[in-house]
Amino acid sequence: MNGTPRLRSAYPSTPRSDQKYKDGGGTTTGVASPYVPLPTLSTQEQDSQAPVIPFSLVDAPSQRLSVVFFYLGLSTWRFYDYSGLVSDGTDSLWLFMKWIAIDSIFLYGLPGLKIPWLQWSSTSMTMLFVIHAIIDAILMFRIPIPIETWVMAFSKLFYHRELAISERRVKPATVLHNASLILGKQIIHILPEGSATLNPSRAGFCIDSVAPSVTLPIQINQTNPILIELLRIDLDNGSNETLIIHAKEIRALKKQAEKQLLARDPLDPRFLQYPVRKTGLYRLRRVIDESKLEVHRRSSDALIVPCPVARIKAVAETKCVGDLSDFYLQVEATPPIIVKYSKLINSQESGRAVLSIPPKNPTSPLADPKLPGPLVTRDSMVYADISWARTQSTSISLNESLGIGGDWIYMIDEVQDGSGNVVDYMSRRAAGTPFRRTPSSSPLEQKFSVYERPKAALRDCDSQHPLRVQKGKSTRLPLQLSSSGPKAAESGPYHLSYLFNSQIDVLENQEHATDAEVKDFQLDSLSSSYKISEPGLYTLRSVKNAFCGGDIMEPSSCWLSNPSEPSISIETQSIPDRCAGNSVGLLVDLDLTGTPPFRISYVIRRSGGPVTPKVAETDLLHTQLELRPVHSGHYTYEFLDISDAVYREPRSLRDQGLVLEQDVKPPASARFLDPYSARRTCIGEPVSAEIQLLGEPPYRLHWELVHHGRRQKHQTDGIESNIYTLKTDQLTVGGEYSLALTAVSDKSGCKVSLEQEKKIEVALQRPKAAFGLIEGRRSTLALEGKIVKLPLRLQGEPPWTIGYRNLKSSGEGIKASIYGHSNDVIEAKETGVYELMQVDDASCPGNVDAAANRFTVDWIPRPGIRLSESAAVEYVQDRYKKQDICAGDEDALELSFTGSPPFDVEYNHHLKPERGSQSTNTKKFTAGINLASIRMESHEPGTHQYKISKLSDLSYDHDPRKFSPMNIEQRVHARPAAAFMESGKTYKYCKEDEGGGENVPVTLTGQPPFHLEFELRHHASSKPEVVTVPNVQAHEYNLHIPHRLLALGTHAVLIRKVRDAHGCQRRMDHQAPHVHVNVAEVPSITAQESRTDYCVGDRISYTLAGAPPFNVYYTFQDQERKASASTTNFRRLAEKPGHFTITAVTDQRSGECKAHTSITKVIHELPSVRISKGRTSTVDIHEGGEAEILFEFGGTPPFEFTYTRSSNPPKGKKPQVLDTKSDVSYEHSKTVLASDEGIYEVVAIKDHFCAFATQTVPGKQGQKLLTY
Repeated sequence: MNGTPRLRSAYPSTPRSDQKYKDGGGTTTGVASPYVPLPTLSTQEQDSQAPVIPFSLVDAPSQRLSVVFFYLGLSTWRFYDYSGLVSDGTDSLWLFMKWIAIDSIFLYGLPGLKIPWLQWSSTSMTMLFVIHAIIDAILMFRIPIPIETWVMAFSKLFYHRELAISERRVKPATVLHNASLILGKQIIHILPEGSATLNPSRAGFCIDSVAPSVTLPIQINQTNPILIELLRIDLDNGSNETLIIHAKEIRALKKQAEKQLLARDPLDPRFLQYPVRKTGLYRLRRVIDESKLEVHRRSSDALIVPCPVARIKAVAETKCVGDLSDFYLQVEATPPIIVKYSKLINSQESGRAVLSIPPKNPTSPLADPKLPGPLVTRDSMVYADISWARTQSTSISLNESLGIGGDWIYMIDEVQDGSGNVVDYMSRRAAGTPFRRTPSSSPLEQKFSVYERPKAALRDCDSQHPLRVQKGKSTRLPLQLSSSGPKAAESGPYHLSYLFNSQIDVLENQEHATDAEVKDFQLDSLSSSYKISEPGLYTLRSVKNAFCGGDIMEPSSCWLSNPSEPSISIETQSIPDRCAGNSVGLLVDLDLTGTPPFRISYVIRRSGGPVTPKVAETDLLHTQLELRPVHSGHYTYEFLDISDAVYREPRSLRDQGLVLEQDVKPPASARFLDPYSARRTCIGEPVSAEIQLLGEPPYRLHWELVHHGRRQKHQTDGIESNIYTLKTDQLTVGGEYSLALTAVSDKSGCKVSLEQEKKIEVALQRPKAAFGLIEGRRSTLALEGKIVKLPLRLQGEPPWTIGYRNLKSSGEGIKASIYGHSNDVIEAKETGVYELMQVDDASCPGNVDAAANRFTVDWIPRPGIRLSESAAVEYVQDRYKKQDICAGDEDALELSFTGSPPFDVEYNHHLKPERGSQSTNTKKFTAGINLASIRMESHEPGTHQYKISKLSDLSYDHDPRKFSPMNIEQRVHARPAAAFMESGKTYKYCKEDEGGGENVPVTLTGQPPFHLEFELRHHASSKPEVVTVPNVQAHEYNLHIPHRLLALGTHAVLIRKVRDAHGCQRRMDHQAPHVHVNVAEVPSITAQESRTDYCVGDRISYTLAGAPPFNVYYTFQDQERKASASTTNFRRLAEKPGHFTITAVTDQRSGECKAHTSITKVIHELPSVRISKGRTSTVDIHEGGEAEILFEFGGTPPFEFTYTRSSNPPKGKKPQVLDTKSDVSYEHSKTVLASDEGIYEVVAIKDHFCAFATQTVPGKQGQKLLTY
């Protein structure tokens, strides 16, 4: 049919590229065609219909495909121009004319290519051109045609999607008809009667290390269970677990229970004893019998807690009579708690006590054990608050007085918790059963060893009856120490202390001085003794044993004295024979000193005869001994030793030479050994003279002392030696004395007159020393290192020996012998206070004038320098740091000098610049007064260091060894600078967008934080606005200009000044580079509905004002999102719950300017309800029983819900609705008790905001209860 002639308007046939016909022939090369060939066109007509591009180069299909691609490219270009027109505002007319020209060229030029199937008639071309022109007008002039609406309405019939808030398309039906909102059903079957009860007697249970497990009684009545489920709630964290007792274990428990029945009625209830090892609150959750139906459970709980534990918090066992017991009972149990304890004193029971501890939680069901029913209500079993059942740790203070000495024992007998669990420690102690120990191993007993307080006193000694002890000997302190009670033998050692004063330190009222010495000693037992030896007053101060302090009783004071050693002096008298006048014996007068009675031993020797020992005893201090020999001859009497009541050991008298001889002797005489030299002595001192005696001792010497016509006679007896030192009393009056010997007698008693005299010169006063004055003062200043001569004023007879010291020196005083006149000097080489200690002249020690005994020597101060006190200077380490300043500021260093002006100062100035090399220079100046200042260099930023290296004044030259250089450091900070990063740039701001607008970047130089001031000038106003920006912490700052200062139009922004953290400030030039700010208008958005609360599935609509298209910015579920709107309406489907807040909106005219707003809509989740945890559960109950239907809600209370009860149909039939009920719950769960058989399921639910239903529920009188 390729040869069939065609009309010109018809589609031409597609030429073959592999023709089987020859150019001029009409027959084929193969078998002859069965068809007769038709007439063909002429050669001219074939040339006129040939394509422009020969088919030999590009076949017809490829040419048509190229045209299609070219047309698609033009269409893409067309839509690109359209999109640019929307965003850039390009001229619409010009684009329309451009595409009219392009379309006309393409459409009218396409037939000229002579491509098969693309050669249309003129009418067709005109129609195509008109259609393209209309499309160009719609696009380029932005003519709104609701094509999208028509397409969307049509597509909704097959594919319905809406834009949700999450900016994705969702199917509204899946949101509005969510079958997961109502889940679960409960099927109730009525069973034959039977019951099971856990712990019917409401007994209490506890476990501990002694009884680690207990058996829970489960009472079963007229049922044979094959499955028992126990619900256990943990006491510590409230978690729950289910314990399952399977059939095998139940059979074993039943077998054990039947053994306990014995001869009872087989129909009686059986008690299954189920062992458990964990604490918690147990409840029967489910019991399944042999018919696989659930057995009726009676409400009862079993509470298993840790067994109550009581222990004593151990304290020190040692106490004293009168102390408090002061210990604690530590109890750990479930409240309320009862503790019983007893007390033993010295193995005798002294009483029992009961302590009650109420629970801290007033709602504890254990507080009233008579309350019926379970411990936790059935509705709140899973979420029950069982904190009241947890173990409570309580400390109980026991504080009573221990009034009796001995052994006290407190014992815990029993502790009982709120569940009735009792731990009897008394029976455990009796049976020897170990009790549970706590980690601290505290015992159940508290023992106290109570000790009596000791008492101490002195006996047989007081202030009227002192102790007398030999010198150098010790004696036992007459201490009476006592302690009673059964613990007296264990109370040692004993510690005592006493006050002691020597005899010379005791006050006149026989009391201790304030500086009495306190001495301590220790006795191992009550019978131990303590030795004392020093004479003085002893007073007991304190006593204590190893455990307790005691009491001091009276008498508590005792004197200890050391009487003088016994001595004897004798006087003799011859016993003349009355007849012949010859001596027949001696009468010896004994003068005794010591403590009677005395015992005197002596011997009698006769020339040529034996020695006869004798002893004389007397209680008198003066007695007479008559020595009358029986035989004649020459007798010698020698006194050997003496003893008294204190010095019981005989003390030898041989050194006294108490020997008497009865014989004839020459007359006695005496003389001065040095009679011609005058004796000089000091006033107030005695005078002694050496005297030689001749005769037979003992001698009696008569002498007298004569002064100013007054004569004092004296007699010295018992002189046993031939050389005797005569010593006078103290001579208190100065002048010349005469010491004369008037008479002497020896053993014969013959008195002989004497003419011996000696002169004595007594100084009229003692020598005296004092410091003189220098310029009217006893102080002086001198140059450092110079010798200072301190003037002395001396009285007495030279030479003088002076003792003095420097109080500044820690050494002893220095003695110097000074020879010369009475106005001599002491050379001082050091500073200090020189004090005269003593003075002696040629013969006497003297006195130092207390008013002039000190002389102060100081050096003239070396020149010193210090900084004037100022808060701007502080001392850090080894230098002064002056307050930082800014470059170019004026500052000075105020100096204060000590010394003698004028002062010469030399200092170095060292600069460490922030950039560049360091430099140092030296400067000098002279200060005429004690104040001066140094101008601080501030021309260049950096660290400036000043070192004052030399200082001299009028008195001293500079001495590097004495002067410490002063270092001063000051930091000079560069002034800060500020500049715009992009000077001359124009920034865009939005009039209504308070938080929007571009930030103007500013670069800062200096130390942050910075303080900036900007000047804002509007082209229409002559008065500039000032923007202050404090506390800029970085070197770059993005300036955001407050919108209250902006008006529509263009503003110029300049930097006025900048200040950094150092306080340095720079004012900027008004001609400095600046930036511009352009302020534009912004769009707006409003909600179409005034309500705030929406439900999932609702549509939220807004109206936009401005130039479309719009960009809407919002937050949803804490995520920021952006949406576009091509019209003035903005609507989204609420697919999820959350807070939907419109935060900003922009349009085409405002560009980047955002109109900030805050329009919040709260999207609430559709309410949900679940029965039986969302599952289909079957509950079997007995007739008359009730089953719990637990409704769990999701949403916002209160909840209104409607549920139905349907019949339990046979398999294959639909259930029939038997009953419809509505109820309200103000909580997220509600338990409804049902006793009717059927299928229970919810058909509608409504909360505070939203509602949902799976079907329409008919109500009374034809109304709908809940319609959605």
